[in-house]
Amino acid sequence: MNKKIFSGVQPTGNLHLGNYLGAIKNFVKLSNDKENECIFCVVDLHAITTKQDPKELRNNIRETVATFIACGINPEKSIIFNQSSVPAHSEAAWLLSCSARMGWLNRMTQFKEKAGKNKEKASIGLFSYPVLMAADILLYDSTHVPVGEDQKQHLELCRDIAQKFNNDYGIDEFLKIPEPLIQKEFSRIMSLKDGTRKMSKSELSDSSRINLTDDKDSIVNKIKKAKTDTLPLPSTIDQLIERPEAKNLLGIYSSITDTTLDKSVDEFKGKNFSEFKENLSQVLVEKIDPITKEIKRLIYDKGFLDEILFDGHKKANKIASEKVKKMHKLMGF
Repeated sequence: MNKKIFSGVQPTGNLHLGNYLGAIKNFVKLSNDKENECIFCVVDLHAITTKQDPKELRNNIRETVATFIACGINPEKSIIFNQSSVPAHSEAAWLLSCSARMGWLNRMTQFKEKAGKNKEKASIGLFSYPVLMAADILLYDSTHVPVGEDQKQHLELCRDIAQKFNNDYGIDEFLKIPEPLIQKEFSRIMSLKDGTRKMSKSELSDSSRINLTDDKDSIVNKIKKAKTDTLPLPSTIDQLIERPEAKNLLGIYSSITDTTLDKSVDEFKGKNFSEFKENLSQVLVEKIDPITKEIKRLIYDKGFLDEILFDGHKKANKIASEKVKKMHKLMGF
């Protein structure tokens, strides 16, 4: 059976190695499978749950598209568009929010983490954006959604909303119930400064991450300075349990070289970190440097990027607006 795959990426700018290995690399693989129909959305409506500079947001939208293409997603085979260009997303979010339940949203752990102790001061958008995420997915009759561990709960909510809407209006499978595509290995790449924290743009130290716009020297220097422990590299995976930095660096090497963690551990067992880091730097430069150069080239071609977004908008808008029309009819409008 052909899969209809939907995924969204926030245009936060400076996508990094964690974004690539945890998501985009998998997007490329999925989009290259002829049996898959892929839609990749730059979710700019989600981005404004935190305050954005309008000029920077526009640039970040284009940079995200440039990153997709530089990493290997072909816009002629997949739909690439930005969420705000398709009004059906906002409208469907409202329609679905009338089937969603407060109790479901109150259980969302990401809101609790992001709002912290200032829950009363958090925006309604931050609280309700999982409903918009559900709309994103359900408008395209998506059968599968690539998700990381941190988004599994939101996809479960999406499934609950779809089922409730179908029950409310008495039509089975009007909204398709999507299945998760969970990347089991290397879905979470950790900070180069702290192997217990996820690699993130929000971390103050730029040395904590490899940006997809970093040049060769920056990549080599960041890996050279990456935190490690004083022991030689382990000889078994079990020995990585108490060594988060070693586990993270070996995981990065395994993902970049498309090998298993077992094989990487076996390749470098007993060796010192300086020798391993040289190997890691080399494979990272080989993989990331061409992507970096292509991103920087594409960013200057705004017309080309805008053309891709407009073409994607036309395709996505046609699908999504038809779905909303059917929702209107079903709901009595």
